[in-house]
Amino acid sequence: MLKYTVKRILTMIPMLIGISLLAFIISINAPVDPIEKLTRSAESEGEAGSSSVATKIQKQEWRKKLGLDLPIFYFSISNFATTDTLYKVQDRDHQKNLSKLTHETGNWNAVSNYFNSLIKLERKYEKIDIKELYKQDSSLDINVLNEAKNQFGSTVKNLLANSDSRIINNGLSTLYSLINNNDFLTPLKPHVNKVKKSKNFLEANKTKWKTYIPSLNWYGFKNQYHTWLFGNGNERKGLIRGDFGFSYRDQKKVEDKIWEKIEVSFKFSLISILIAYLVSIPLGIFSAYKKDSTADRTISVVLFVLYAMPSFFVGLLLLFAFANPDTYSFFPVGGLKDPTTWNPDWKWWHWDAIEHTIPYLILPIITYTYSSFAFLSRIMRIGMIDVINQDYIRTARAKGLSEKTVILKHALRNSLLPIITVFAAIFPMAIGGSIIIEVIFSIPGIGVEILNSLTGGDYPMIITIFTISGFLTMVGYLVSDLLYAVADPRISYK
Repeated sequence: MLKYTVKRILTMIPMLIGISLLAFIISINAPVDPIEKLTRSAESEGEAGSSSVATKIQKQEWRKKLGLDLPIFYFSISNFATTDTLYKVQDRDHQKNLSKLTHETGNWNAVSNYFNSLIKLERKYEKIDIKELYKQDSSLDINVLNEAKNQFGSTVKNLLANSDSRIINNGLSTLYSLINNNDFLTPLKPHVNKVKKSKNFLEANKTKWKTYIPSLNWYGFKNQYHTWLFGNGNERKGLIRGDFGFSYRDQKKVEDKIWEKIEVSFKFSLISILIAYLVSIPLGIFSAYKKDSTADRTISVVLFVLYAMPSFFVGLLLLFAFANPDTYSFFPVGGLKDPTTWNPDWKWWHWDAIEHTIPYLILPIITYTYSSFAFLSRIMRIGMIDVINQDYIRTARAKGLSEKTVILKHALRNSLLPIITVFAAIFPMAIGGSIIIEVIFSIPGIGVEILNSLTGGDYPMIITIFTISGFLTMVGYLVSDLLYAVADPRISYK
């Protein structure tokens, strides 16, 4: 058994690496720029500077902190035309545009010159101070000046993010038109001329053949995946040491947010699973022993009626019936405790804490548990029926053993195998929580956190749940395999 367990744990290592790699691929391909998301989060909390310079500095700091200034993986397979330093470009849209232009033209040097001319134009444009121009000449219409400047800036940004030749030509025409109609933009004309010249040079000097020659680039261990998995020896500890990154919504560490939420959902799931098994196993045994009797049919009908009722409907019905001030207010409407009477010094095992918390648990636990009765009891019933019809059970009865001994000692262990198979899914379910139930009863669990992360595009939180669920799924199957040997002596692992 020990040898088998060690082998299974060792085989989990490459599987964990595969899960981490898949999670990393999802994270880097998420349709959200993490830097933009984090800086917007900071601005909403009043942490970022108001100037664009302060914002750029903050973006650079976040890029370094997250390791985004490094290559993505240990190596990359590209072509002879593509540069191996494209990861150094900060803006994700700019990266995509540079990649498209290089693929279309096969001339990285010309693409780089064209893009640098646009960057220089953008920097010159940002230096134009409309308020200063208005101070020098108050006869100017400041609204017209701002509108012209904003249109010029948006056109430049559009050029930086587009590789389509038609869009580029239309953008350049717009820039020249704005310069001709607004004298304060005239100093930018030489820079626009350089952009046009570099664009024409790019189109006239295409080397498309370079894109068909493969190229292998080796970056070593200083890359985003290595930093994400193992850390960088400084502020990043890496995934294997419990560092899951920063939340996009509030910039807090994911591990600090997630463990508190998981604890809440895990408690509910554990209590629910315990009650479900304690009720379902005896029901399944009784139904199998009384197969096709009136009691068996009655239990089946009641359980399947409960199973057919949606959990959100049952939860709302329980709240309306037993937590309604207008009818019967036996239980609290939601939450886990009353902040006005809860003592922060109470530990969860103290009787005062248990007595305070129980009323908040009853309705959610019922909603969590009732649908499991039909599923688990039917599995137990089928397993028990299959076992009690076997020869060794008839032999035990022929020896004169009591029916209680035959059922609970000889038949029960072997009929538990299907139940153990279902048990493998408990671990990932325990941290997943129930989004609907937690929302209905205002429970601050991981289910609500997952919902908020999905709606808010908080990918580090989503990836963390994905990774932990994958790990716990493997643990669940390992525990199930070991329990098979405990339940059935015929099963042994060497």
